[in-house]
Amino acid sequence: MGVFDDAKAKATEFLNSDQAEQKSDEILDKVSEFAKDKLGADKAGQIDAVRDKLDEQIGKNN
Repeated sequence: MGVFDDAKAKATEFLNSDQAEQKSDEILDKVSEFAKDKLGADKAGQIDAVRDKLDEQIGKNN
C-alpha cells in the first residue's frame, strides 16, 4: 500500500465516523438556516429537503 492508499483509507474512515456525521450536521444546519434567512420562509420546505438529501450523502448515513 502506498502513501496515497493510506491517506485515502484514513480519510474514508474519518468520513464514515460519528465525528464526521456530527460536524456535517452542524454545517448543513448552519447553511440551511442561512438560506432560509436569505430566501424566506416560503422556501423553507425546499431548503429542508435539499439539506436532508445532502445529509444522506455525507457522513455515517451513506
